[in-house]
Amino acid sequence: MIKCMEKYITKFFEIILTWTITHGAKILIILVLAYIINKLKKSFIEKAIRASVKIGDLSNKSAEIKRQDTLIRIFTTMVQIIIYTIMVIMILEQVGVMVGPILAGAGIIGLAFGFGGQYLIKDIITGFFIILENQYRIGDIVIIDSTGGMVEDISLRMTTLRDLDGFVHHIPHGDIKRVSNLSKIFARVNINIGVGYGSNIEHIIEVVNRIGKELAEDVNWKEFIISAPQFLRVNEFADSAIMIKILGETQPLKQWDVAGELRKRILIAFRKENIEIPFPQRVVHHTNEK
Repeated sequence: MIKCMEKYITKFFEIILTWTITHGAKILIILVLAYIINKLKKSFIEKAIRASVKIGDLSNKSAEIKRQDTLIRIFTTMVQIIIYTIMVIMILEQVGVMVGPILAGAGIIGLAFGFGGQYLIKDIITGFFIILENQYRIGDIVIIDSTGGMVEDISLRMTTLRDLDGFVHHIPHGDIKRVSNLSKIFARVNINIGVGYGSNIEHIIEVVNRIGKELAEDVNWKEFIISAPQFLRVNEFADSAIMIKILGETQPLKQWDVAGELRKRILIAFRKENIEIPFPQRVVHHTNEK
């Protein structure tokens, strides 16, 4: 009895040893290769994309770097999924699982889900063209339909935005109808300011242009300004004020900072020059009737 048990135990360990030497070693090699390829993929993809998407104009360097980073992130994720899929299939083959029927069954299931997954396919196709056409990148400020914020992530299926309040919005690409990119190539300072009807408009033009020029020459601001903010036109005759338009060009995402500093300097200068910034007024005529 004991000899019989020893025989079966010996046979069992021989089978385990044989399987380990053949299939086990192959599984170990598959895991090691998958690990090495997974570690090298990001460096290879990064070098390939940075070589293919070259920076032409130095003034547009930051935009091209953001585009490169977006493409690197997307292709890295895609390649990682492919590596893991191939690794699992190869390991299943070594374990003895028939992969062919599984793949055939997955194809039939995929076809069945395809009829109900048309929205997913639409998301992926739209996402592919968004990335291909470089409509926006990670780090850009965009308005997608009526939702605005900074692009935190882009996949083939959806875009993730974070708005000014910190809310995160996940927008499927198939639902996108219109995209407004606020941070591509350059931005504009576009300000309307009201002045009193009794003001000297020529004096106002001189003050506004002087402030815009001083701001563009300031060492703390000149790197953000492409063209100095200047008086453009009398934009409107409002109820209580003459509305003037001021326009200038800045680096992407710097228009709000420059506009805030310009408003502050205009306010200080207008007070020194005794230029009236009016507020809404209403004149009431009162008559006594007998």
